Amino acid sequence: MTNTMERIARLKREQDAVVAAHTYQSPAVQAVADLLGDSFALARKAAETDAAAVYMCGVRFMAEGVKILCPEKRVVLAEPAADCPMARQIDPKRVEEFRAAHPEAAVVAYINTTAELKAVADVCVTSSSAVRIVRSLPQRRVLFIPDQHLGGYVRSQVPEKEILTWDGYCPVHHGITAGDVRAAKAAHPDAAVAIHPECPAEAVALADVVGSTAAIIDFIRDFMHSTDRPVIVATERGVADRLSLDYPGRLFQLRPEQLTCPDMKLTTPDSVLAAMEGRGGEEIVMDPALMEAARASLTNMIRLGG
Repeated sequence: MTNTMERIARLKREQDAVVAAHTYQSPAVQAVADLLGDSFALARKAAETDAAAVYMCGVRFMAEGVKILCPEKRVVLAEPAADCPMARQIDPKRVEEFRAAHPEAAVVAYINTTAELKAVADVCVTSSSAVRIVRSLPQRRVLFIPDQHLGGYVRSQVPEKEILTWDGYCPVHHGITAGDVRAAKAAHPDAAVAIHPECPAEAVALADVVGSTAAIIDFIRDFMHSTDRPVIVATERGVADRLSLDYPGRLFQLRPEQLTCPDMKLTTPDSVLAAMEGRGGEEIVMDPALMEAARASLTNMIRLGG
């Protein structure tokens, strides 16, 4: 492992490159990264660097997001097989048909979408900005894609809008039930529950804190310094795996076998090294017109959501 890290460090210098790793990556992958965070945060951080190349340790839509915001950079997805099933659950043609039938409505796309879906949306949102941005839109009717659960959570927070959702969902978070949360609380009665809004509404309703990955991390860090109580973590296990190093024995991962994203776990330090040595990885090449169309919805997200 030490040799791998040393070789990656040397190649970063030689290629004027940075490694970006999503929070759901393993601690070993995060250890070789220069940039850490959620999907859109990584894209913005990459855009702020002077590096000529970015190696993305995440899934395909995240690498696309970096390329859209940094078209001048060489962007490489470290593990080409890493994808997000939810990102492509909605056919862009279906959205175009909806827009033609409902020109008065706004189309809001979760950041966890392909570039093709971003290109047919009015604005993108993250799980942390979704409520704020939807509330700020002038349109009363909103189609939220692709995640029905995050869309439903936004609907509960913005009742003045008519928010339509379709049949998309994150396969990892979708499997969490209210029974899972109740069982965890029974096993750890003094623990707070932090949950991601990609989980079904009946599970979300039982949590103490509902938030994005970054918001859950911030909550845990603040909570750990203000109380001795533990936290039940109801999002992808990468959060608990990483923070358990800082707070041993105080974090309990809800259903780790379910809340493990197989695509996120495909990337390893060896696959990062292979990508940097030209033995693996995939450079992201996109049509300029598609990038421009997708960039518009991301630009609107920055304008409306900060």
